[in-house]
Amino acid sequence: MLTDAALRNLKPKSKIYKASDRDRMYVTVSRQCRHVPHDYRFDGRRETLTLGRYGPHGISLAMARALLLDARKSVLKGIPPRLKSNARNATFSIC
Repeated sequence: MLTDAALRNLKPKSKIYKASDRDRMYVTVSRQCRHVPHDYRFDGRRETLTLGRYGPHGISLAMARALLLDARKSVLKGIPPRLKSNARNATFSIC
C-alpha cells in the first residue's frame, strides 16, 4: 500500500512506470507528473478512470482514495464513473 511519503519519493525514470496501491488503484510516474488511475470493469469491459494528478497542485492520496470510493459506488449503481468525473478531472489531466 502506498503512502504520501512513498509517493513523494518516486523518481521519474526513462520510461513511464506504475506503482501499485490497493483496490486496483495505482500511480503512473512520468517525467512531468504522477497520475492516479483506477481500473474497473463496466458492462464486461475494462475501463480506466484517472482520478487526478498527485502533488501540491493536484490531489492528495486521501482525496484519491475518496474519489475511488465514489467511483466504485457509481459502478455498483450502474453509472459509469467517467461520465460523472469528466468536468471534475479536466483540470488535473494536464501536467
